[in-house]
Amino acid sequence: MKKIAIDAMGGDNAPKAIVEGVNQALEAFSDIQIQLYGEQAKIEPYLVQSDRVSIIHTDEKINSDDEPAKAIRRKKNASMVLAAKAVKEGRADAILSAGNTGALLAAGLFVVGRIKGVDRPGLLSTMPTMDGKGFDMLDLGANAENTAEHLHQYAILGSFYAKNVRGITIPRVGLLNNGTEATKGDPLRKEAYKLLSADSGLNFVGNVEARELMSGVADVVVADGFTGNAVLKSMEGTAISIMGQLRQVVKSGGIKAKMGALLLKESLYEMKESLDYSSAGGAVLFGLKAPVVKSHGSSDTKAIFSTIKQVRTMLETDVVGQLVAEFAKEAENND
Repeated sequence: MKKIAIDAMGGDNAPKAIVEGVNQALEAFSDIQIQLYGEQAKIEPYLVQSDRVSIIHTDEKINSDDEPAKAIRRKKNASMVLAAKAVKEGRADAILSAGNTGALLAAGLFVVGRIKGVDRPGLLSTMPTMDGKGFDMLDLGANAENTAEHLHQYAILGSFYAKNVRGITIPRVGLLNNGTEATKGDPLRKEAYKLLSADSGLNFVGNVEARELMSGVADVVVADGFTGNAVLKSMEGTAISIMGQLRQVVKSGGIKAKMGALLLKESLYEMKESLDYSSAGGAVLFGLKAPVVKSHGSSDTKAIFSTIKQVRTMLETDVVGQLVAEFAKEAENND
């Protein structure tokens, strides 16, 4: 049985969306147990009773404007902290939260702990592509600054995730840059290019540009945390703007526009689905001793269900356990 600790109080729509997503997941998957951390009186009205879900009550929670490291140290009974402790102590196998991103990163690093040999765990998420297959990108903001060695590790981590969680046999790895030529970029990108090219264990396809990402140019894209986070938010904002503009055009375009939209209804829904982050799951702080997964702050029921499904797959494939073994083997070879 896969045990998942969930911060029921994190996110804009908590606890309603969190609990309703849990209800759907419990119905869909018979091999999971859920531990919900938060205010019992606020959780219970939305929860469908099951012998595979429990509530661990606490009145304390970490707010969106709390300073991450301080919150983890001072709010020891916060729902997020208690969930992280459950993972550290072996009472749960993974943690999921839609709450304060910085606090979850801090809880992951300081409570759950990083894998020996991983210098900087990266925030990884599966991003949409036009063909619906998606690509994994990291770092998306766990670290503001990175070295070339960190980017090399991100390529290894991303490939491992793509193979074990998304089932891609030989993932294509691309380095996000301002041009595709090998000589492009600043010193960080140039040095990272050399390291990636020299690693025979990676299927490195070279530099990729931001405009190519949604065309499926690579299965794994590596970037420093500052750049990755900027690209992530640009993609999210563009997708929201496109859908909003389409709705506005249909509303203000008169009867012909409405008839056209009706005829294109199925295609427009397919387009919306391909741009929808909620079906891809959450962002994984990859490189820790257990799955630590951040769902979007505005996650609805569908997004929470998808994230629980993602966590279940990570546990089923034992991707973290395999990663620990891989880095232990690498450390032995280097000794």
